[in-house]
Amino acid sequence: MQENRFRVRLRSGGKLLVLTTALLAGVGAVGQSVGWVLLTTTLGPTAYLLLAHPQTAAARLRCCLLGHACATVSGLGCLAAFGLWHYPSVIEGQHVTWRQIAAQALAVGLTLLLLVLLDAHHPPAASTALLIASGLARPGPPLYGMLTGLALLFAAVALLPRI
Repeated sequence: MQENRFRVRLRSGGKLLVLTTALLAGVGAVGQSVGWVLLTTTLGPTAYLLLAHPQTAAARLRCCLLGHACATVSGLGCLAAFGLWHYPSVIEGQHVTWRQIAAQALAVGLTLLLLVLLDAHHPPAASTALLIASGLARPGPPLYGMLTGLALLFAAVALLPRI
């Protein structure tokens, strides 16, 4: 009986391996062809939810779209509010300032508040807020690439037959 459960998990995990690899490689390939980085860290947890747990509320398209939209608005708002719009990212600056810490923490907190108010829970959106507020997905090609990558992922998953 345990061996049978293992085989079921192995089959399910194998499907996830193939689907996730194919979808994310496709997004990455599109990004390479247009010269943008479309494959960012927010796509991993989003793909996991959409593919491994499609029946959950957090994987509904409404929650995905509202989640990442709220995170984008929160992240951009915090960049502006803390005067970090043109400031180097936490990686480029090789250190983090108190303003950056405050902007990042508030961006995630605001995202969570908005998701609760809108009843649109989507945990990966917190990473989107953090990427933007940290300056890693700053306004311009990094932000556009991340959002385009998410849009391609949503479209690709919507086109997949239910597995």
